Amino acid sequence: MDTESTYSGYSYYSGRSRGSHRHGERSRDRHKSRSKDSRSEKSVTINTPPAEPLLGDTAVRGEQVQDDNWGETTTAITGTSEHSLSQEDIVRITKDLEDSVGLDCRRYFTRTLAIILGLLVFLTPLAFLVLPHILWPDKLQSCGTACEGLFISVAFKLLILLLAVWALFFRPARAGLPRVYVFRALLAVLVLLFVISYWLFYGVRILDSQDENYQGIVQYAVSLVDALLFIHYLAIVLLELRQLQPCYSVCVTRSTDGETRHYNLGQLSIQRAALAIIEHYYCDFPVHNPALLSASKSRSAKHLAGLKVYNVDGPGNNAAAGIAHSQSRAMIAAAARRRDTSHNELYYEEAEHERRVRKRRARLVVAVEEAFTHIKRMQEEEQKKAPGDVMDPREAAQAIFPSMARALQKYLRTTKQQHCHSMESIQQHLAFCITNNMTPKAFLESYLTPGPTVQYSRDFWRARQWTLISEASVTSGLKDGTIFLLKCVDFSLVVTSKKIPYIQMSEEYIDPKSHKFVLRLQSETSV
Repeated sequence: MDTESTYSGYSYYSGRSRGSHRHGERSRDRHKSRSKDSRSEKSVTINTPPAEPLLGDTAVRGEQVQDDNWGETTTAITGTSEHSLSQEDIVRITKDLEDSVGLDCRRYFTRTLAIILGLLVFLTPLAFLVLPHILWPDKLQSCGTACEGLFISVAFKLLILLLAVWALFFRPARAGLPRVYVFRALLAVLVLLFVISYWLFYGVRILDSQDENYQGIVQYAVSLVDALLFIHYLAIVLLELRQLQPCYSVCVTRSTDGETRHYNLGQLSIQRAALAIIEHYYCDFPVHNPALLSASKSRSAKHLAGLKVYNVDGPGNNAAAGIAHSQSRAMIAAAARRRDTSHNELYYEEAEHERRVRKRRARLVVAVEEAFTHIKRMQEEEQKKAPGDVMDPREAAQAIFPSMARALQKYLRTTKQQHCHSMESIQQHLAFCITNNMTPKAFLESYLTPGPTVQYSRDFWRARQWTLISEASVTSGLKDGTIFLLKCVDFSLVVTSKKIPYIQMSEEYIDPKSHKFVLRLQSETSV
């Protein structure tokens, strides 16, 4: 049976149009199918997070416009560019500014409250000791030797408490969390209630009655300092020691390329677990390269491109539903035939790419080794020169960089790493290697093997804003099966937690005598 009769008068072709008189019919058919698709999309709701456009769709196109031929020329080209902003961009920029201002205000407000609470805590024992001397000095009894010894105890305990609070609470903030830290807030409320209760008791039993026993007042202040030290110990247990024992194993997967890492975490809230994961991400995950993802997308688009459906029997022979059904059948059959041969194309494309990478890598290794050999000759010549004529490492790096620049640029372009390394950063790394007498292999390791994100410039890791998406409250603790997302501009980290199983170990005793045996040798042997 012929293909045209099988698909009810429709045949598929891959290529350009065969006739201009059919253009109007194809456009009407495409318009009908597009309207039907739009009606079907409106009736479907997808609960998963919407897919974001990869950075490769925009950033890669932007890199093609930039002049990155630093390996071929050092001419600086300046010019003007025109940028347009839509209303959505203005709204987004305004929202980002408002969010940043709100985060700054919240951070300064929290720090101000912490300073006020700290001053209240440290000034309260001193006020307990000073107020009796100011309000009723004539009625106070003389302070004996034991009372003077308590002064020394209060002084040293306050000094220890000051250093401990500074070490635990007044550390540089690592990140701005979306919600308040529950344990820290509870400790602050506990300290505030504790100090207020001491002030109430002091006001009722000492200030109102003007107690004359000054030694008892000093002991009351010492008891306050002791209680504050115990609260600080409780803070160390809740904030530091509680999370040290691993309880959960979390699986972190990058949404774009599927890069996965596993970490063990203790009893943390979801937001603090997210902070720990982001810190591990910057040190453990290789840098995200969206240019490597654009190749697979373009390959899939190329396979589906060029499939067109033509109506050879005329528009009036079939109903609209039959036309749409026949078109879909034709497209499916064409895609199936192309899928049968697409793996061969993928295999040869990857083989060709690997061959090009090996070739560029070999050229780069040879160029770098020749450049470092030239450096050694220069160092031997400089030892014979006067001290004032010696070239510094920066000048030596600039002198030998042009000999390897072209090979390095071609390799970075082939491996899609040209946007990760600038000419200035490469020269700085080269000067660093020359200063520390490193080998060519040590210099090339930064470019042959992708490193962690934190090793690159700040544009790749520091200027990022993460969004935490979780069904559970971010202040609640991790549980078995907890899933949350950490969204960035161009990718997401999908985090899944599993509880570490309880391990039951048993002991089996083996009698040492059971391993003993006797070897008996016969004096007579057979001949």
